Amino acid sequence: MGIYLTLAAGVTTALLTAGPPLLSLIVQPAWLWSFALAAMLFAIATVAVVIRSYQLVRPESLSGTARYLSALAVGLLCAVVVAPMAYATRLAYISRSVVNSVFATSTTPIPVDPWKGRERLNILLIGADAAPNRPGIRTDSMTVASINTTTGETVLFGMPRNLENVPMPPGPARDRFPFGFEGEPPYSEGMLNEVFQYAEDYPEMAPKLAKGHRGPALLKRTISGITGLDIANYAMVDMRGFIEIVDAMGGVKVTVKDPIVYGKQNEGLITSGTRRLSGEEALWYGRARTYSDDYVRMGRQKCLLNAVVKQADPVTVLSSFEKLAHATMNAVSTDIPQELLPKLIDLSSKVKNSQIKSFQFVPPLINTGSPDYDLIKRKVADILAEPPAPPVMAADRGDAADGGRKGSQHHGRQSDGTASIQRAVTLDTACR
Repeated sequence: MGIYLTLAAGVTTALLTAGPPLLSLIVQPAWLWSFALAAMLFAIATVAVVIRSYQLVRPESLSGTARYLSALAVGLLCAVVVAPMAYATRLAYISRSVVNSVFATSTTPIPVDPWKGRERLNILLIGADAAPNRPGIRTDSMTVASINTTTGETVLFGMPRNLENVPMPPGPARDRFPFGFEGEPPYSEGMLNEVFQYAEDYPEMAPKLAKGHRGPALLKRTISGITGLDIANYAMVDMRGFIEIVDAMGGVKVTVKDPIVYGKQNEGLITSGTRRLSGEEALWYGRARTYSDDYVRMGRQKCLLNAVVKQADPVTVLSSFEKLAHATMNAVSTDIPQELLPKLIDLSSKVKNSQIKSFQFVPPLINTGSPDYDLIKRKVADILAEPPAPPVMAADRGDAADGGRKGSQHHGRQSDGTASIQRAVTLDTACR
């Protein structure tokens, strides 16, 4: 029992203070299966020791009530031994199910060091709105997370959903839209948030891919062309599923600059102040545009991403693991391969402890009706070439959580007839 209690305490402590090496093991199905099997074998062996010990040391004189009570005590002791191991086995089984259902197996070998010769990892983060009363998926939130693979320093590039005349990547897409994406007039406006569903509806846009893969593949290539970045992977969260994820975390703490009215009939209100938002409130915090616009909510979305990253600690995850796992399987889709997860876990710990900055391609810098796509590429390159920025003083910044247009830019010298953005907003500062 001493060995058992020591082992249980050690495993619990390791999980609650889990670092990248341990976390990298719990995203590998083979390790999870081995752990589950070892936990159950250990539980069975311990129960056998308890029962055999009882048989050896029980007094022969026991009879009647005493015999039943001693047997009950042994049974309770066995239950105490088995319960933690059974729970650990269940967690391992659930983790394995999450990894297998959300992450695909790579068709090509993953290098031992996937970041070798790769300064940045670029991932497209998508918020998808698939409502029952609307056909298809609208990708109303599109953000490129560009992560320095050495330091973890991250820049979030916000792409407005209403960018028009989007240049399409070479191949069938450009053949159909040589002068930029037009959608299906008069039924659609030909905006960036329509590219995903258009590819899903028209297989010839990505003829070698199956349904469910065409949309993200074309959107990745399209935004790669817009930004000049090599976007390796995407991760998409359904907006309704996002509610479940935040609720499973116990809410998310953010600073609300001004009261936010939401709902078609203005039926909801998020009051100002630093407070913990429920899943429903967090969704509307990042989605509402009543008395505001797309660019205001883009700023709030980046603050929300930053808050979730900073607050998803091991204790929070473990305390609501089953709810989070269920929400993740229902709400998240990605093309990140299972084999990359251990290295990505290690990188994510660097991201969590580094600066996360935000940059929005919004008016007046970018006219979304007639965007200067060359300017977008130059700005992306300029920002990624900048050294880490010092903390942004309140008098010098536009608050991303208070307004997208104000929060997305610092006015300086004029360039190409528009206000130049000198540097990206540091979210840890701008979202307070």
